[in-house]
Amino acid sequence: MPDRFTRGVAALAGLVLAGTGLATATAAPAAAAVSDCPTGYFCAWTAESPRGTMYKTNKDVADLGAWSDKFRTTVNRSSLFACLYDDKNHDPYGGYELREPDDAGEYSVSPTATISSIRFTRTERECGRPQFPDWSAEPAPKAAGFGDLNGDRRADVLVRDKVGRLFFASGNGTGSMIGSGGWNGMNALTRHGDFSRDGKEDLIAREKATGKLWLYPGTGTGALGARKLIGSGGWNAMKSITAFGDLTGDGRSDLLAIESATGKLWLYPGTAGGALGGRTLLGSGGWNAMNALVAAGDMNGDGRPDLYAREAATGKLYFYPGRASALGGRTLLGSGWHTMADFFAVGDYTGDGRLDLATVTNEQHRYPVAGMGNPGWLVLYGGKGDGLLYGGRHHDGEWWGLNGFF
Repeated sequence: MPDRFTRGVAALAGLVLAGTGLATATAAPAAAAVSDCPTGYFCAWTAESPRGTMYKTNKDVADLGAWSDKFRTTVNRSSLFACLYDDKNHDPYGGYELREPDDAGEYSVSPTATISSIRFTRTERECGRPQFPDWSAEPAPKAAGFGDLNGDRRADVLVRDKVGRLFFASGNGTGSMIGSGGWNGMNALTRHGDFSRDGKEDLIAREKATGKLWLYPGTGTGALGARKLIGSGGWNAMKSITAFGDLTGDGRSDLLAIESATGKLWLYPGTAGGALGGRTLLGSGGWNAMNALVAAGDMNGDGRPDLYAREAATGKLYFYPGRASALGGRTLLGSGWHTMADFFAVGDYTGDGRLDLATVTNEQHRYPVAGMGNPGWLVLYGGKGDGLLYGGRHHDGEWWGLNGFF
């Protein structure tokens, strides 16, 4: 990796690192050369200090031509990540270096010159991976009532990235961007079924700045329609919010929420107009002990939606069966679930007629090498049809550098 310098420090010390040793350098020429790089550009020099002829670009370059394998000193004065590839055509498999935007006066020196192509990206992930991970699912024998955003009976996933874009990952292996930005302004996203009563699955989002609750109706294609306000404020008082399915038995999807101040669990029934009705108490307290709620659908086959909840202190996962406008006694499924950063209910991804659960690991997860943290692994748990789950199957490790799955 290159060494990063700050102009002020270099001027004070009168030293610049070159390769594995120290070489003296006067501060004034280096400062002038670095400042020659315009704002919005990536610049480079062939010397072990920012002197001489300067290369600059603010566009992707698939082949540096005569400048290939020549860069020793570089500065990124753009607002984007600069991805520096050893091979032409932005091929990440030959190796690449990620350069974040530099602060004023900063630059980096590399002991070797290996760069052959350059690409600018908005996220770190895009240097070496697609904008969103690959996802595919088997066709379910029948529609699950949720999890399928485009009506092909395959489980779909929504993915949010670090800069607030929203992507639709279809169960058929394709996908697209459905939100070009602003989604990081939402501090809760949840989907489970049709709230607007048009036969298409919808998305509910809580706006962080206002505490408002918004309904984004599904279009049946994986995209979302114009949003509708279903909660005028106060929803930031809720620790967790999850769309749940029809617990009341009236054919409309409902919403669950944990109240931060009291630890109470509330049921908000869906109404005929796609709004929410007056709330009903489901749990009188203690729900603040849970740091994940997962409404995975009817996991035990009794016709009512069920709930999974993770206990923060122990990492234990519990199954709560749905009853008529209530939850039944819980069953312990196991411990060790603290290693999961995300839980998301996707319906029947295995195509066996039973609903399943998907998770993404955090840095506490140990796979495939014991003792090493491995965030970003997609781990899939097939449902047994009685509320229990089969052992997790590690699918792939490409779910890193993102900001939530829904």
